[in-house]
Amino acid sequence: MAAGSYPVGSTTQAAHRPAYRWGQLLIGIVCMAMIANLQYGWTLFVNPIGDRHGWSRAAIQVAFTIFVLTETWLVPVEGYLVDRFGPRIVVMIGGVLCGLGWVVNSYAQTLTMLYVGAAIGGIGAGAVYGTCVGNSLKWFPDRRGLAAGLTAAGFGAGSALTVIPISAFIKSSGYEAAFLYFGIGQGLVVFALSWLLTRAPEARRIGGEAKVQQTRRDYSPGEIVRKPVFWVMYAMFVMVGAGGLMAVAQLAPIAKDFKIADVPVDIMGLVLPALTFALAIDRVLNGVTRPFFGWVSDQIGRELTMLIAFGLEAIGIMALYTFGQDPVAFVILTGLVFFAWGEIYSLFPSTCADTFGSKFAAANAGLLYTAKGTASLLVPLSSVLVAATGSWHSVFLVAATLNAVAALMAWFVLRPMRRAQMDASAREA
Repeated sequence: MAAGSYPVGSTTQAAHRPAYRWGQLLIGIVCMAMIANLQYGWTLFVNPIGDRHGWSRAAIQVAFTIFVLTETWLVPVEGYLVDRFGPRIVVMIGGVLCGLGWVVNSYAQTLTMLYVGAAIGGIGAGAVYGTCVGNSLKWFPDRRGLAAGLTAAGFGAGSALTVIPISAFIKSSGYEAAFLYFGIGQGLVVFALSWLLTRAPEARRIGGEAKVQQTRRDYSPGEIVRKPVFWVMYAMFVMVGAGGLMAVAQLAPIAKDFKIADVPVDIMGLVLPALTFALAIDRVLNGVTRPFFGWVSDQIGRELTMLIAFGLEAIGIMALYTFGQDPVAFVILTGLVFFAWGEIYSLFPSTCADTFGSKFAAANAGLLYTAKGTASLLVPLSSVLVAATGSWHSVFLVAATLNAVAALMAWFVLRPMRRAQMDASAREA
C-alpha cells in the first residue's frame, strides 16, 4: 500500500464523512503555520547574524534567496512524490528537513554553512507547502478556492503567532538558541502531524457539486506543460507576483523616501509609526485575502475573481504612489495593495486543479508554483529602476501595469482558453 493512503475499512468510511476532510485541512493549516517562520521570520535573524560574524547584509540575504529558490523550484518533484506515495511520508521528511535547516543555521560559523542550512530548510518547506496545498485541492474538489486559501493563509499569517516569542528569545538567549529550539520544535510538530495525513479518495466520491467548471479527465505534469493554457497561467502568476513584490518588498525604503516612516498614525485609537502600522496590516491582510478571494472564486468563477483582484491591485499600487506621502493614506492604501495581492496563492492552485484534475493536483500545482521563484528573480529590477531614474515612479508604473495586464488576460485570454480546454477534456473523457 502506498504511504499515506488508507486501508479499506473504517478509515475509508471515516474519509467519506464530511468532518474528516475538514480535519485533514486543519492538519495542513497547522503544518503550514509551523513552517511560516522559515520565510517570514527570517528578517528577525539578519541583523543579529551580521552583528555576531561581521558579514554584510547582502551576503546574509543570499541565504534567503537560496531558501526561496529551493522552496519553490523543487515543489514539482515533491508534488510528484505526493501523487505517487501520498502526503504522509513527504510531509514527514519535510518536517525533519525544516527542523534540520534551522539546526544547521544555529551552528553555522561560515556563510557556506548558512547557505547549506537555507537550502535544507527550503527543500523541507517546499515539501510541506506543496503537499498541504495539493492535499487540500484533492480533498475539496467542490471548494478548492476556499481550501487552498485557508491552507495558504496558514503560511501567510502563521508567523504572526510566534514572531514576538522568537524576537524575545533572540534578545534573551541569542539567535543561535532561537534557531536551534524553534527549529526543533517546529519540525517535531510537523513530523507528529504528518502521521495523521491521508490520501484523498477520488474527487467524485467526496464533496458536493462545484459551482465552477472542471475538467472531465486528469492530466499529468508531462501533459500540462504542452498545453498553452498552462503557460498563460504561469505568465499571469509571474506578472502579478513580481508586480506586487516590486511594490511591497520595497515598502521600508519607499516610506523612508516619502519621509513618513516614523510619523505616528492614529486609526481607531491605535497609534503606531506609519511603516510599523503598514507592516502589521501586511501580516493580517496577507492571510485574510487568501481564503476570502478563494471563497469568492468558488462562487463567481476564477477568471472574474482574478479580473477584480488584479484590477484592484493595479489601482491600489498607483493610488499608493499618488497619495502615499500622506501617512494615513499610506497605511490604508498599503492594506489595499496587500489585500489584492496575496490571493494569488489560492486562485492559481485552484484554477490549475479545475483545469487539469485532482489525480496529479500536487505535482501540477507545484509546477505552477515555481512562478513564485521566477517572480522573485525579477524583484531586483525595482532597485535598478530607482537607481536609473532617481524616483519610484517607474517602479509603481511597471508594477501597476503588470497587474492591469494580468487582470485583462484573465478575462479575455485565460477564460476562453480554459473553456476550450474543458471542452477538449470532455471529448477526451
